[in-house]
Amino acid sequence: MQSAMSTAVEAEFTVETQRISFASLALDCGVTLRQVEVAYETYGTLNHARDNAILVLHAFSGDAHAAGLSKETGQPGWWAPMIGPGLAFDTNRYFILCANVLGGCKGSTGPASLNPATGQPYAATFPLLTLHDIARSQHHLLRHLGIEKLHAIVGASMGGMIALAFAQLYPEMAERAIVMAAAHTNHAQAIAWNEIGRRAIMHDPHWLEGNYYDSPHGPPKNGLALARMIGHVTYISEGAMDRKFGRKLQAGDKESYTFGIDYAVESYLAYQGSIFHQRFDANSYLYLTRALDYFDFAAPHHGDLTAAFAPTRARYLFLSYDADWLYSPERLDTLLHAARAAGRTAHHHIIPAPLGHDAFLVLKEPQTQLISQFLIE
Repeated sequence: MQSAMSTAVEAEFTVETQRISFASLALDCGVTLRQVEVAYETYGTLNHARDNAILVLHAFSGDAHAAGLSKETGQPGWWAPMIGPGLAFDTNRYFILCANVLGGCKGSTGPASLNPATGQPYAATFPLLTLHDIARSQHHLLRHLGIEKLHAIVGASMGGMIALAFAQLYPEMAERAIVMAAAHTNHAQAIAWNEIGRRAIMHDPHWLEGNYYDSPHGPPKNGLALARMIGHVTYISEGAMDRKFGRKLQAGDKESYTFGIDYAVESYLAYQGSIFHQRFDANSYLYLTRALDYFDFAAPHHGDLTAAFAPTRARYLFLSYDADWLYSPERLDTLLHAARAAGRTAHHHIIPAPLGHDAFLVLKEPQTQLISQFLIE
């Protein structure tokens, strides 16, 4: 399996996060958000015709830094194996852009941003969002850059759902849509996991009803750590967990007979949880999981998925991963059949990937071959 840490060659170019702002954005909840900011990065060159742009939509805990080496941190982008010269999203050919989602915590307007009406962080007064709202904010970015036609939109997990929302809202804008490890709506179990994560955060005494930004105690680290541990388990398959950890003890040769950490998998999850607050905001976790739960691509058409695809104009590539139990291949098959029934050109490839849901982040092949071919068809 290709590791994200083994992509130094792909990540050699340096990039800087940029920002735009616009006056307002009307949200699905009925609130108009004022003075909206979107953080983004670009890779490659926009051609004279302005028709070689590809919009990359990140997953739940991602950000705008998808490729290259960050000028600010020196770290490689989260999709370094896929974006760059000669890679699947070839920056010698395409102009790639990726923006931090609305409601996020890496430069775009979210709960930690200052409310222009009060001068204080929005915190829990930030309005509830939908993935369609996020798609609208990214459309503002494209208009700012003078892009009226996209060669493709692409997203995995939450990003795949935003790609569907974008294709629905702006059917004439995207020629192609690549939807990976996603579904047309969150199923009951996914909603349940998200709710458990939210409750873990909100029951942390340091959450303070969302008003923790100036608290001497800091953010609700324990609650966010628990939420991350819960979420992380859903991203990795049962088989991958067994192969990596099994019942290996973290230290010693026998159980401690305490409620401390005995097993290697416990230590791994504890570490994942403990560092998450360093790069993610607890309130953003609440808002983005709620936006995921609200998403239903078929809802505007009374639950008819085929009817939902009919007004769209993109050609679709659906990629799923055989060990992904969060958004299984069967859910992508449902998208395939509905898109074809609506008269859309669509393909679905199931990729062998023992890791499970997170495989889209680290696999290079066969993703590169499938995507590269689809982009030139």
